[in-house]
Amino acid sequence: MLTAISIIILIVAGLLALVVLAQNPKGGGLAAGFTGAQQIGGVQRTADFLEKGTWTLAGTLMVLCLISAGVQNNGSNDLDDLDTPSISAPADEAPADGQIPADEAE
Repeated sequence: MLTAISIIILIVAGLLALVVLAQNPKGGGLAAGFTGAQQIGGVQRTADFLEKGTWTLAGTLMVLCLISAGVQNNGSNDLDDLDTPSISAPADEAPADGQIPADEAE
């Protein structure tokens, strides 16, 4: 599942880059190619479409990244899964008969 989400994230990121590069902050970009008002879409509608596409793709990318972070299970909250050595007395210091040594009994 994580692989599928990662692939979708890459596709959305590529589309977002293309939509952003198609825009021109000075009124050019794809909208500059439409000079006549009789053409379908027109200049203003093309700019609106690119802006809405940018916001939609950016929101989709954010949601997909949050989903992929939630799906990942790299860390666990269980203390049993930690790879730390257990704290115990070495075998040569443990009493053989199960008795508590005299210095620890007090």
